[in-house]
Amino acid sequence: MDVQRMTLFLPKPQIALCPKEKCPTFRSPFKHIIRMARSSIDETSESGAFTRTPSAFRSVISRDPNAPFPAESGRYHLYISYACPWACRCLSYLKIKGLDNVIAFTAVKSKWERTKDGDEHMGWAFPASETEEPGAEPDPLYGARSIRQLYELASANYTGKYSVPVLWDKKLKTIVNNESSEIIRMLNSEFNDMAENAALDLYPPHLQPQIDEINEWIYDRINNGVYKCGFAKKQGPYNEAVGKLYEALDRCEDILSKQRYICGNLLSEADIRLFVTLIRFDEVYAVHFKCNKKLIREYPNLLNYSKDIFQIPGMSSTVNMDHIKRNYYGSHPSIDPLGIIPIGSHLDYSSPHDRAKFSI
Repeated sequence: MDVQRMTLFLPKPQIALCPKEKCPTFRSPFKHIIRMARSSIDETSESGAFTRTPSAFRSVISRDPNAPFPAESGRYHLYISYACPWACRCLSYLKIKGLDNVIAFTAVKSKWERTKDGDEHMGWAFPASETEEPGAEPDPLYGARSIRQLYELASANYTGKYSVPVLWDKKLKTIVNNESSEIIRMLNSEFNDMAENAALDLYPPHLQPQIDEINEWIYDRINNGVYKCGFAKKQGPYNEAVGKLYEALDRCEDILSKQRYICGNLLSEADIRLFVTLIRFDEVYAVHFKCNKKLIREYPNLLNYSKDIFQIPGMSSTVNMDHIKRNYYGSHPSIDPLGIIPIGSHLDYSSPHDRAKFSI
């Protein structure tokens, strides 16, 4: 998707303005303000279809020491939610690239809370202490109560979504980027001088055209497709989205019947992007988002593939099913007003799989 860009007095980050026809509401760019939905629940068009608004902060970290945001150990901080698949893409890269000692991360609480006194906005919040919710931590940098406070610190004029992931620059006290697809590319290549697993390239040149093509339909029909199903407010958009979702899952099942990973027998970016949706599917999307035609555990290849990715060193630590279920079932009252969490299947993704049969 093409996105217009605006730079607010570098070295502050670039804040992307989406075109008028692609935003739910629009305000003149001459005031440097863009009005967008303040959470994913709000991103529904008049037709009843879910339409995700673009991420706003789109600056880039570079290995070039003279860049506005150079790759430096200890300079950046990653804010994530274990519930959020987009944020967990980034956390996955931190873990499998061996960047834990280069970029620290903090996880917010699982359920949305009020982000400001006297304001009805519900969003990502930090716990008051490390014992309030296992897995969540207080903000170590500024003692912020919510992710919203970080956005307002980065840009006083920002009025978009207060989403995760957030890649934060501690030196300039601002958001570098909040678009997961761009953050993972930076983590893949720009910190290799400091990465423990620098040899791992999840976006190798010879696979880039294939990865880009596969990412496009997996994002539209699966990653974002489950949200199109769950947040649809009319039957027609839901029917269309769920049809495309299962066509894409069937396509993945067929591809994975012939090779270990989605782009061949080499682990790539496309696998991480697909995995974060698959791992949430049976426990959340099948019930909460009405994606119940078929479960992932009913697809032999997709199930074993999910186990294979989960068992990559570091990946299991990115999956916190308690946070995932508490967030989805407890943060969308318009979908689930009672917030009752289904017991689920408790599938053991650490159990043996058959994907080694494709090893070269």
